[in-house]
Amino acid sequence: MPVTQLPPAEFVVSQASVAPLVERLGVFLEPYRPLFGRTENHGHARMYIGGRFERLPRRTLEPIATEHGVHRRPLQYFVGAGTWDDGAVRDQICAQVGEALGSPDAVLILDGSGFQKWGTKSVGVQRQWCGRLGKTENCQVGEFLVYASRKGQTLVDCRLYLPETWAGDWARRKEAHVPRAVKFKKGWELSYEMIKVRSAVLPHRWVLGDDSYGRVVALRRRLDDDDERYLLEVPSNTQVYLDGGDGKSRSVASVADAIPAREWERVRVRDGEKGPIEVKAIKMRVTTGKGDERRRETLLVVRRPGERWFYLSNAKGVSLSKMTKAAACRHYVEEVFEVAKGDVGMDEYEVRSWIGWHHHMTLSFLAMLFLVIERNCLKKRLPH
Repeated sequence: MPVTQLPPAEFVVSQASVAPLVERLGVFLEPYRPLFGRTENHGHARMYIGGRFERLPRRTLEPIATEHGVHRRPLQYFVGAGTWDDGAVRDQICAQVGEALGSPDAVLILDGSGFQKWGTKSVGVQRQWCGRLGKTENCQVGEFLVYASRKGQTLVDCRLYLPETWAGDWARRKEAHVPRAVKFKKGWELSYEMIKVRSAVLPHRWVLGDDSYGRVVALRRRLDDDDERYLLEVPSNTQVYLDGGDGKSRSVASVADAIPAREWERVRVRDGEKGPIEVKAIKMRVTTGKGDERRRETLLVVRRPGERWFYLSNAKGVSLSKMTKAAACRHYVEEVFEVAKGDVGMDEYEVRSWIGWHHHMTLSFLAMLFLVIERNCLKKRLPH
């Protein structure tokens, strides 16, 4: 979908700009120093995060260590097995994001991302759906939480999806150092955990997600019970009951097909280079589910030539324009991952353990937040 009027997430890091960036990185990381423990760990953190910005053939542990003229083993231990608490670091990341980028009209976006891997040793790896590749592949899958406001967009939390085949295999778990307390949970359950934990410190108006989340009735129910305003995409075959209808359920696609052309409203989504970008949209109250699962929700349909999107929401009394623009914000997850896997190299790692995966992702989040804050400072210095 086209995006809203939020500023574009443009991060262009040239080789000439890396040196001063790394200098300012030390100042940025200072509040996180106590969370990394020993003094040498702070140096490892700065080296590894700084390495995310360097133009290396591959931004993994050994090339970063070689670039800095140090042995790889201390850095390898820090990322792959260090005792520092990545959860505590992400707590502070969320607090800083809430303070620096927080806005009451911001959105929390749920998204899963796959990381192609070879072999069978990396934690959680198996043949499973990899959204980035658009096919089933040997990969790891992570659930991620993105924060997007008018002040910037960045990753704030993550959970590694541990397939059932892994969760029940204690030999593989031991080899990959998966904590005993970790149990099998579906992807949407991991995502809900992140919303539950982070919503209080990240001001927002909406929770967004694609149809892998919207199709889950239990997730929509839990968010509603928590007074979280959701706007989740659903598949075109999702069944709903229309007010004043014949009592029979019908797909949201067939509902959209039956709407007369005159009833669709134009909504300006944003201003493009060649003028305003508009879509056509309509919303209506519907009933979903059966029996005890029946509930009232708002169906939003958005279309432009050759494309249609369907959403369900618990929002009532919100204008069509505001809902449509909020739905469009989900586009930001694509830009965020483009930056994360491009400028920050989040997908460039060789750790195999549970703690190593979460350590690497957390350090990548810090690198990305640093870039967001740097960009905002640069914008303030530029003449208007």
